Amino acid sequence: MTSGVLRGVDRAAFAVALADRLRRAGVPAGLTQVDDFVRALVAAPPADRSTLYWSARVSLVRRHADLATFEAVFQAVFADAPPLPLTRAAAAGPGRRDEVHVPLPAATDSTGSGGGLPWATLPPAVAEAEESDAALRLPERRPAALAGLADRPFEDLDDGQVALLGEVLRAAVHRWPTRRTRRHTVSPAGRRIALRPTVARARRTGWEPVEVVRERQVRRPRRVVLLCDVSESMRAQATAYLHLMRAFATVSDAEVFAFATTLTRLSTVLRHSSPVEAVDRAGAAVTDRFGGTRIATNLRTLLGSHQGELVRGAVVVIGSDGWDSDPPDDLAAAMARLRRRAHRIVWLNPRAGAPGFAPRVAGMAAALPYCDRLLPAGTFQDLLDAAGQLQSVTWTAGLK
Repeated sequence: MTSGVLRGVDRAAFAVALADRLRRAGVPAGLTQVDDFVRALVAAPPADRSTLYWSARVSLVRRHADLATFEAVFQAVFADAPPLPLTRAAAAGPGRRDEVHVPLPAATDSTGSGGGLPWATLPPAVAEAEESDAALRLPERRPAALAGLADRPFEDLDDGQVALLGEVLRAAVHRWPTRRTRRHTVSPAGRRIALRPTVARARRTGWEPVEVVRERQVRRPRRVVLLCDVSESMRAQATAYLHLMRAFATVSDAEVFAFATTLTRLSTVLRHSSPVEAVDRAGAAVTDRFGGTRIATNLRTLLGSHQGELVRGAVVVIGSDGWDSDPPDDLAAAMARLRRRAHRIVWLNPRAGAPGFAPRVAGMAAALPYCDRLLPAGTFQDLLDAAGQLQSVTWTAGLK
């Protein structure tokens, strides 16, 4: 049994949750640090908060630059935490093993987000149990060669490294956004009663509906249309963006366009089996690559062509820094027309993740009111996060 401030608490669940909170704050607390922390709690059970603090600090922090972040997270977790109630085994007195934990109320989160550290092994039976499990999910482990490239700007990477990251993006895109249709199919987990099959089976039982057949709505893949800016201001990011769009183009029938001063369709070219060959062919197909930018003109061209129907009900992803030689009023009008036709509009901006970023560029400021989400896309990790959000687009939930 753990004594002191963690009396009756599952040490492993506590260590994993605290490390997850640190990772979300930017402290790289991996599996090795979590194992060291659990062993420290076993070897020296903390009798007070000070002892717990030093055990966590020595085990989970490896860099001096992370001490301030660790201090803030530790204070946020324990500053307003309620006293921990005793478990049944602890309440029964000494000599009893602390094998079974009772469900305890969720700990108060000082940030107001509603989440806290798990003070018991068994969580309370509430509807948000799936969300609690998601909060404790460990991050994906990548090889060291890729982990070192995750946060580096694209202009610091060579062609081979960008191609390697493109393969990781292709492996990360394994799901596809879906939408509900008007069709229904028989399913035991459905909520709606299928009248015709139920009545047909009732004929065998004297018209008594002994067996009730249920059905659910059929979901179909939702179309995704991706537009990549390949102008001079996007020279460093264009190749990486094309790798992201190739990932979606090979998973399903995503439509991909590149634009600078004119619009070029790349959907067929990017479906080549070789990522390097696909991106090279895409670069050769764009005749005005690394030139000027006319976003408003290209959007009007897309919406006015026969391919404009591809946008109807689709998720439109625009990868651009917002620099546009067209007047901002023209871009606002084109985005308003696109907004009426598309299901969602997501804008990937390589500069959105910079500290103190604000959409001061005239084109970006004119387009932002018509976007559902503005996502940073200046590093490989940003593109992975953006791919995960794009895969979460559904008919009902939208962007998560």
